[in-house]
Amino acid sequence: MPSLERWVYAFGNGRADGSAAMRDILGGKGAGLAEMANLGLPVPPGFTISARLCLAYLETASFPDELSEEIDRHLKQLEQATKKRFGSADNPLLVSVRSGAAVSMPGMMETILNLGLNDATVQGLIAASHNPGFAYDSYRRFVQMYGDVVFELGKEPFAEVLEEAKRRCRVERDIDLPPGELEGLVREFKELIQARTGKTFPDDPREQLWGAVEAVFKSWRTRRAIDYRRVHGIPDGLGTAVNVVAMVYGNLGDDSGTGVAFTRDCRTGERRLNGDVLTNAQGEDVVSGARTPEPLSRLRGKLAPVHAGLERVAKKLERHFKDVQDIEFTFEHGKLHVLQTRRAQRTGAAAVRIAVEMVRERLITEDEAVQRVPPQDLDQLFHPTVDTRSKAVLVARGLPASPGAAIGEAVFDADEAESLARKGHNVILVRRETSPDDFHGMVAAGAILTARGGMTSHAAIVARGMGKTCVVGASEIEVDAEAGRFRANGRVVKRGQMITVDGTTGRVLLGAAKLVAPKSGEHYAKLMAWADARRRLRVRANADTPQDAKRARELGAEGIGLCRTEHMFFEGDRITAMREMIVAADETGRRHALAKLLPMQRHDFEGIFDVMSGYPVTIRLLDPPLHEFLPHTAPEIAALAKSLKIPTAALKRRVDSLVEANPMLGHRGCRLGITYPEITEMQARAIFEAACRVVARGRRITVEVMVPLVAHVEEFRRQATIVRRVAQDVFHAEGRAVPYLVGTMIELPRAALTADEIAREAEFFSFGTNDLTQTTLGVSRDDAGRFLPFYIEQGIIPVDPFQVLDQVGVGKLITMAVRLGRGARSDLKIGICGEHGGEARSVKFCHRAGLNYVSCSPYRVPTARLAAAQAALAEAGVVNRTRATV
Repeated sequence: MPSLERWVYAFGNGRADGSAAMRDILGGKGAGLAEMANLGLPVPPGFTISARLCLAYLETASFPDELSEEIDRHLKQLEQATKKRFGSADNPLLVSVRSGAAVSMPGMMETILNLGLNDATVQGLIAASHNPGFAYDSYRRFVQMYGDVVFELGKEPFAEVLEEAKRRCRVERDIDLPPGELEGLVREFKELIQARTGKTFPDDPREQLWGAVEAVFKSWRTRRAIDYRRVHGIPDGLGTAVNVVAMVYGNLGDDSGTGVAFTRDCRTGERRLNGDVLTNAQGEDVVSGARTPEPLSRLRGKLAPVHAGLERVAKKLERHFKDVQDIEFTFEHGKLHVLQTRRAQRTGAAAVRIAVEMVRERLITEDEAVQRVPPQDLDQLFHPTVDTRSKAVLVARGLPASPGAAIGEAVFDADEAESLARKGHNVILVRRETSPDDFHGMVAAGAILTARGGMTSHAAIVARGMGKTCVVGASEIEVDAEAGRFRANGRVVKRGQMITVDGTTGRVLLGAAKLVAPKSGEHYAKLMAWADARRRLRVRANADTPQDAKRARELGAEGIGLCRTEHMFFEGDRITAMREMIVAADETGRRHALAKLLPMQRHDFEGIFDVMSGYPVTIRLLDPPLHEFLPHTAPEIAALAKSLKIPTAALKRRVDSLVEANPMLGHRGCRLGITYPEITEMQARAIFEAACRVVARGRRITVEVMVPLVAHVEEFRRQATIVRRVAQDVFHAEGRAVPYLVGTMIELPRAALTADEIAREAEFFSFGTNDLTQTTLGVSRDDAGRFLPFYIEQGIIPVDPFQVLDQVGVGKLITMAVRLGRGARSDLKIGICGEHGGEARSVKFCHRAGLNYVSCSPYRVPTARLAAAQAALAEAGVVNRTRATV
């Protein structure tokens, strides 16, 4: 390993000072170039300036004294290798300058090609190539790129001048402009830079080089780069390296060109070389969209030796790195040069297929295959997704709350959504935010879009539970439900207009985008079999209906970790009976209404127990405050008063009396069951009667009754006493018993701090991390969207704690509660049922904390299964031996 005082590392001609293991120093591109040079691949010579310099330069705005001498020495070596001279008017050496962090990321400085050109050296390029059009095209490109990224003028000013020149000459392609016109463009571009910045374009190649190096380092702190690091959890302290590479030219004619190749199809995982190529072009032409590239296969006929060379390179790189590679290349007069290799990005389906097939090819082990696939990528296998080639117009962005994509008419009212859906319309329910009153519309809609709310808002949780596409917190949109429209970024979307909601990326698109159908298949089954054989942590699902439970089992759930009984009350006669119970004047009236609800709940529990035969089912007693079940508008209150045959004024007083200033911390959870024990009695009776009926049909079940929002052991003791008394009454009446446990949801800090006291009474714990995060941080998950993005942007917190478990704060309470609880009851079963149970980093924390299981939305079960396996492999010290490329 070279000393840290060394700042510059050379590569080329079959050797390099570095290797792929030095990504932190050389960055991804530099490490890839060094490794390819060491493998003897046709890499143009060059050198990499260490990423270790980046942050020091950004802090001090200066370079080490010895850096200039090191760069000069490496430029001389480059001159010897190419037999050209930097800045020479006779046979000029030109270079490209590229950024390259340890982790590939957008937002960094784009490539500068042909650096070293000026009015003198361009004549040398003409003399060497005998091609004035090529020389001035290269010069034009250089000034355009330099003005864009170093002078920070962007692409637009230059594109306008270029388009005008093409119109004037009546040509469609840049390369068809005559040499004289290209020479004129160089002058126009320099004049544009002078006019916009007040600075003269540098003619000295060394001044050009130092300007580009500084621009690379400064790009580490662009807004795009910072945002990307935040979203993907990339440390700010890595910095970026600078890669200086001798130019090879793809714009020398039809036997020259540039392209990108993938060693396998990154959409499907199929084992075939594929990609894009452009002849008579330089690198940026492929990605800029200025010209339409051809499929890589076209090279077989036109330039067969180049294609054959690429096949050899692709095979060698994939075998060496043991992963699919994304390769950038240029060919000059039919000679192939490889400019970059990195791990290829891929769809979830491709990731699974590639991992499994590489095991069959003996490139990697089963353990490595399990470690190779990002758990969150499995989401794509069970939902339609937007085709990456779709041209739909972006309207707004929000948080990707529930994956998949859906197309439908924008609808702003839950009743209308339900009505239209019954008539066969595909609808998207658009709301500022949703409430329980919107539930029927959410069921009917193909997707839900809200302007407010976070990843654990009402809309997000309900949508994930139903496996329904959802985007929340799309703060760019202004919803006007009464007018039936929303505005976003200068566009207006009206009721009935077709939109596409992409819950995988958080995008809202205008019109009907092309969707890709989900697939899992044999490769998925094989990978998950390997994962299940390696994990210790069990995985359950949060499911409130027999349909949800069935889907959860299909996705591999080993029980239900959270059945929210309140979700059973929001439809048809159920909500009416529930409201009758709430507004009843006394206990007799409440019991009368509860008697109507009993058979409804019992029926639902029977369905869930049937589906989950042989697996545990955790049922949470009623949790939300009662006002959430009541109407709040005058017409709705009047309609309910009429159906209940009570005065409207009296009902309004009752509704007003239940409204709370802070309902999250109000009269809810076990506090309801203590105040109104008849509610707990009804729910317990429905649970145990359903269980006895299912057992009578030959099914095996384990019932777990969960008491919510316990802060004090006495609260739990009183509720548990009711549950156990009702259980014995039912068992006596039915003539049979079923195994059951009574436990609690730990969602308040005091419960975690007194977990030893509670564990002496409770037989299991389940951490409700949604509310535990709210109560620990003192942050409302529904309102946090107003400031959490700013907190993350400013580095106050690293990630949204409602998406990724706060392991330092909330995690410390969980770890303490596990230790205290098991200290008081050694066989205490402990799980997690908050939405963090389906997030990979949080699942891995739960493994380390010693939990028995995690529970999450049905469609996140595969993610949790794979994350649990990866946690077990990490704990066992199983190392992924794949040589990483970035």
